[in-house]
Amino acid sequence: MIHGYLSDIDDNCLFEQVSRTTRFLERLCGLLFSPRLKKNEALLIEPCSSVHTVGMRYAIDVVFIDKDWHVVKTTKSLKPWRIAASSKAYRVLELASDDLELINLPSGQQLKWHSHVE
Repeated sequence: MIHGYLSDIDDNCLFEQVSRTTRFLERLCGLLFSPRLKKNEALLIEPCSSVHTVGMRYAIDVVFIDKDWHVVKTTKSLKPWRIAASSKAYRVLELASDDLELINLPSGQQLKWHSHVE
């Protein structure tokens, strides 16, 4: 995985600790065997246009993002054993449930990826 953060177009940090998938197995498992995400933690899965919470024990917030890093859809508090999708999405950001309540993230907003230098 690659670690970094996401900001808005003006470089205001929106999500401080983001893990970005780089392998098929990471995308396949997602958060399935992970503990609950903490506030400001997120998992960025790409390429991806749909997610499920089958087998999970907690709800998540989901942000669907297109190839140009524009938000195309958000889903708040996706409960276990559910599916969410967007045909316009190229990547999906999974967040702790209720994290979307803390920030204003309207459809159309452009995001920027920043890798952490290690």
